[in-house]
Amino acid sequence: MQTAIPSLFMRGGSSRGPFFLASDLPVDTATRDRVLLAVVGSPDRRQIDGMGGAHPLTSKVGIVSPSQTPGVDLDFLFAQVQPDRNTVDTTPNCGNLLAAVVPFAIERGLVLPTGDSTTVRVLTQNTAMQCDVTVQTPMTPQGRRVGYVGDARIDGVPGTSAPITINFLDTAGSVCSGLLPTANVCDQLTVTGDGFAPFTLSVTCIDNGMPLVLLRASDVGCTGYESVAELDANSVLKQRIEALRIQAGHLMGLGDVTAKNYPKMTLIAPPRDGGSLCTRSFIPHVCHDAIGVLAAVTVATACVLSGSVTEGLVQLPANASLNATTVSVEHPTGEFSVELGRDPVNPQRVIRAALLRTARLLMRGEVMVPASIWKGP
Repeated sequence: MQTAIPSLFMRGGSSRGPFFLASDLPVDTATRDRVLLAVVGSPDRRQIDGMGGAHPLTSKVGIVSPSQTPGVDLDFLFAQVQPDRNTVDTTPNCGNLLAAVVPFAIERGLVLPTGDSTTVRVLTQNTAMQCDVTVQTPMTPQGRRVGYVGDARIDGVPGTSAPITINFLDTAGSVCSGLLPTANVCDQLTVTGDGFAPFTLSVTCIDNGMPLVLLRASDVGCTGYESVAELDANSVLKQRIEALRIQAGHLMGLGDVTAKNYPKMTLIAPPRDGGSLCTRSFIPHVCHDAIGVLAAVTVATACVLSGSVTEGLVQLPANASLNATTVSVEHPTGEFSVELGRDPVNPQRVIRAALLRTARLLMRGEVMVPASIWKGP
């Protein structure tokens, strides 16, 4: 016997995964997590017995419900599952999957379209972060529906789609104690470990939506322009980065991050394709084919902070202002533009981050899990 659970399979930005109404899942967290593991097919590197795509970017789950918070329309709980682990992490955010929340909610009747475009306030329960998400809702013979077809293009996703605008309202200190959890814009660390010689380097530990450790690629023997495959094959580099990540995790107040999906590690280098800064991100143990939405926001924030490790590498546009600075973050498959607004009294404080994403409904129906895991509501 199997249990059928209503689900929509969505692409959000450059990630994808099944979306559920919270009311269709177990209330008990332990049972819910066992259900989600069964849904994606973890732990198994191929995820052959589930809906996962054998990669962290395609091993994600969205859970949505009407919000009880005044002024907020929807609550969104993001769950990160790893292909080869039996853990479900609901601590970090995912700005890519966030792009699919409002389309899902409209498809499931939680939100009614209000015009040619519909703006909905979403609370990400993982970190209590709020944002306004605007989707296209054109009139059709069946009434106003989510528009998925359009001319917006994002790197990491083939073709074009209707634009989805995300305006983050307050992202500083999403997981950490604040924007700069070590209280420094730049820290110098000496890293030791088995299999490599000790090394000293400068890093910026920062959290403006996603805890990140930024380091210059040249400080770990890289150019910053390597392919994803080259970086994933460099076992010594990955050992060094992981040792640094564990040390930085303690400094950032995150405790032992050995089994956690954050902080993410981001190598930076001067731009080479007309952007502001070139990046290679580890999430945290494999190199990202692009860069996460909130990681891009956090990298962009470091680019406008005086004294960060981006100084001397970043190239900001000549028309940058406190009200609107567009930072183009280069990554292995293109670039990601983030528009930042800064406090005119304290330019080191970012008060607004806006960006463009797309999403698409891929499949609707029911996902099946063994009744031995959950017999249903």
